[in-house]
Amino acid sequence: MADKSYATNVWTILGISVVLMLFIFLLVGHHYRMPDRVRMDRRVLLSTGPSVAERIKPVAQADVAPAEAKREPVKSAAAAPPSSRNGQQVYQTTCVACHDAGIAGAPKLGDKGQWAKHIAKGLDTLYASALNGIQGGAGAMPPKGGNPALSNAEVRAAVDYMVARSK
Repeated sequence: MADKSYATNVWTILGISVVLMLFIFLLVGHHYRMPDRVRMDRRVLLSTGPSVAERIKPVAQADVAPAEAKREPVKSAAAAPPSSRNGQQVYQTTCVACHDAGIAGAPKLGDKGQWAKHIAKGLDTLYASALNGIQGGAGAMPPKGGNPALSNAEVRAAVDYMVARSK
């Protein structure tokens, strides 16, 4: 019985060795002439001609002409200051993100119960909180609702709009 298991182990080891040797021979045969194949492929890439110039041309060009030589700059819409918006427009573009869902303790628009305690503090306090932001246990609000491009008048208009809709 011991001879049979010994023979089985020997044949298993020999079988695995033969498979491993075949794998190594196939691997070496596949990679034997690899440097020559790479060299042949590089000749095509490094050859002279229009294809080389096409492959290495710049993607873009920078305009480094002096300011006097440049034409009048084009005014973009992003550079122009936005015209004053009413409270509803400011609410819909900035405030809705938190005050519609009540994120970070923000009172929801139209919820009279949540807004009553804020309105009781007075409009000046609401304006100051909206302009300067608040951090505390009751919630958090970034200055100007996280949109520093808003003017103070636009923020006040948004506060007035929310208070009017929540009384």
